[in-house]
Amino acid sequence: MENRKGPRLFEYPLDAPCSILFFVLACVVAGCGAPGEPQPPSPPIPAPITDLTAHQQGNGVQLIFTLPSRTTGGERLAERPATEIFRGTLKPDGKPDSKSFRLVYTLPGAMAETYAAQGKIQFTDPIAADELRAHPRMLLAYRVRTRASKKKDSADSNTVVAQLYAVADKIQAVNANVTQNAIELSWQVPAAAATSGETLATYHIYRGELDTTASIPTSGDLSQAKWKNPPLLLAPAQSNSYNDTFFEFGKTYVYLVRSVTVAEGNTIESDDSTPAIVAPRDTFPPATPQNVVAAVLPGENDTRIVDLSWSINVENDLAGYRVYRSEKPGERGPLLQTELVLSPAFRDSSVQAGRSYWYSVTAVDRAGNESQASEATLADLAQPLP
Repeated sequence: MENRKGPRLFEYPLDAPCSILFFVLACVVAGCGAPGEPQPPSPPIPAPITDLTAHQQGNGVQLIFTLPSRTTGGERLAERPATEIFRGTLKPDGKPDSKSFRLVYTLPGAMAETYAAQGKIQFTDPIAADELRAHPRMLLAYRVRTRASKKKDSADSNTVVAQLYAVADKIQAVNANVTQNAIELSWQVPAAAATSGETLATYHIYRGELDTTASIPTSGDLSQAKWKNPPLLLAPAQSNSYNDTFFEFGKTYVYLVRSVTVAEGNTIESDDSTPAIVAPRDTFPPATPQNVVAAVLPGENDTRIVDLSWSINVENDLAGYRVYRSEKPGERGPLLQTELVLSPAFRDSSVQAGRSYWYSVTAVDRAGNESQASEATLADLAQPLP
């Protein structure tokens, strides 16, 4: 009986060709003919951010950077990556301390549009006002990473350092008064921080425009506002008031005011004021037409004509004029025609000889506002023609 110490995987005669034996051995080692386990694709790794900047914005640090759209291999990312923001401190020699960086915020990719402005992400890391006053000239370092999957994030961005100073208090209320030629803004002078030599220098007025097709915020919370144009610097102001003469009726504006302090030669803006939302409507009538003159002229077949003229109005939104006629002094009388008179002149051929007529003229703008009537002018057709 043949003695076998254990099962054999393969059994070939000893005189089998060497090539067959080699093939069998190779299959045993390599698992010939057995399908391998499918390997998952490598997670996408966004390209690192290289344009991170940081500067003080009110009681906080505003970070600005471009969100990557491609991976380290150059492939386009399927969606916007999440952003991880790290804050750190400096060593005694002034260099960033890599061991001090801590994750302080994570911005989901789906919320990137909330922080987007002019093609970049703008995010402000708020710092408590008490901290700024307690630690004048505070220095903070920042780095950011992005992540397109849970398994792997990008490399660190460039490191930036921001120096912070105490700033003036936030302006609590901005009053807005709409006039025909300007939106008049005013506010209380805020208390300026003086813990590290800051002085209140001026104010910056920002103006944005809201989409009038969406609901307008009523509580001053602009987090859900739908912007047509985001707030941009409109003008500086040396005093606590400003008149915006570059506005249009029918639009909805948001005004924000920031006080500007100067510390060690650096200009620093405060936090945004409480927003003033203004929707100016044109309720202002044009000026009353002046110098109305009525001349009685001969018409055809022994009839009379009253030729009216007056000084032209100078309003930019003037639409035309209305002419009224009365046969009793002190009364406006009916409108002579429904269409607006487009020039400062009108000829009335519906008069009758022997009667007296009093004419008055009003001006109308494109919003439909009508001026007061001019002084009545008499055309006496009872008098013979000269």
